Amino acid sequence: MFALALGLLVANVRAGWFSREPPRPGRTTLDAPQVILPAQMVDNYLVVTAKWDRRGPYNFLLDTGASKTIVSPVLAERYGDKSPQAAPVLRDMLVKSAEGEITTLRAVRLRRIELGDAHFEEVDALVRDCTDLSVHLGLRIDGILGFPLFRETLLTLDYPHQRVLLASNRGASALLPGETIPFNNESRTPLILLRVGDRAFTALIDSGNDSALCLNPVGLEVTFAQPPRPGALVATLTGDHQPTVGRLTQTLMLGRFALSQPVVEVTDELTRIGGAMLRHFSVTFDQEHNRVTFYREKTEPIQFPPRRSSGLSFTKVGAYWRVVGVIPGSHAAELKIEIGDLVTRINGEPVERWGPERFGTLVKQSSDIAFTFLVGRREVETRVNVLVLVP
Repeated sequence: MFALALGLLVANVRAGWFSREPPRPGRTTLDAPQVILPAQMVDNYLVVTAKWDRRGPYNFLLDTGASKTIVSPVLAERYGDKSPQAAPVLRDMLVKSAEGEITTLRAVRLRRIELGDAHFEEVDALVRDCTDLSVHLGLRIDGILGFPLFRETLLTLDYPHQRVLLASNRGASALLPGETIPFNNESRTPLILLRVGDRAFTALIDSGNDSALCLNPVGLEVTFAQPPRPGALVATLTGDHQPTVGRLTQTLMLGRFALSQPVVEVTDELTRIGGAMLRHFSVTFDQEHNRVTFYREKTEPIQFPPRRSSGLSFTKVGAYWRVVGVIPGSHAAELKIEIGDLVTRINGEPVERWGPERFGTLVKQSSDIAFTFLVGRREVETRVNVLVLVP
């Protein structure tokens, strides 16, 4: 897998925002009773494209786990409010970089963001270069839209049909039928209750995380089919992170929907439901009434296939993939592949032709993969057996 997780990209700035009233746009206007935005599914993320003037188009990733919108320096320069009245109320944010250095994300107030017939004015945001995310996804990303942006609307993330729906939240109900669950809205965050046996626990609905379920097992009587083991390395703003993954023997319940023996990433942070789980549903968020509705045509329990891995984690560097992690005990580790090694080809094709989804499909379907490494000035092909990380 690639060494980038949006779900953790802004995690270290979320905690501070959740403790106080998050910002809302100054005014939200919908020019139609229902605004339908086509979206792309990219590596379990929903991305919408917008163009509201001669510039653009702009690609935005939707992150219900983020309590702030992030935009690129280009958007901040084009649409930032430079009036003296805006400056005193804006707050820059200190964060840690992946190298552990403290850096500042500059605050900006955007005059507007327009998503089709939906208009958001006076949007408070932070400025961050999204190049690393763009390279990872193979698609230019101009911003990350946080949860409070949609406070004045009914927001539906319709994963099965790859679209986003917006409607007025005044006296409206969910745009699709389904299981409605209240969420904790004291700080305007989509925190809901899951159940395992007779125990309930809190989980964040986090569309900015491409995993299925990141579980904090503290206080829960959960058992694993096998002890959790190290997974692929993930790089975040706060540094490198190597999750442990395992399969539960129990069934988790999301309302009336059963998650049968799910594969989970074990975390010591808040439990999160990510895009790999959400993609089974259409999910409507009603912030006015503190509730979320999950709709799924199928009623049978959601099954979780085995978790497979090449044993390697990568980041994209120019025309190469650079190894940033090797899973202990994998065939890749036995072959002495090291962090920093550069890959030029996969199964004979240049790495430029391999995006996250295509590579993920290859890992799921293959018993081994031919990686071509750059050794000095030579290219050397090495076959690496695919690892069944979690049966």
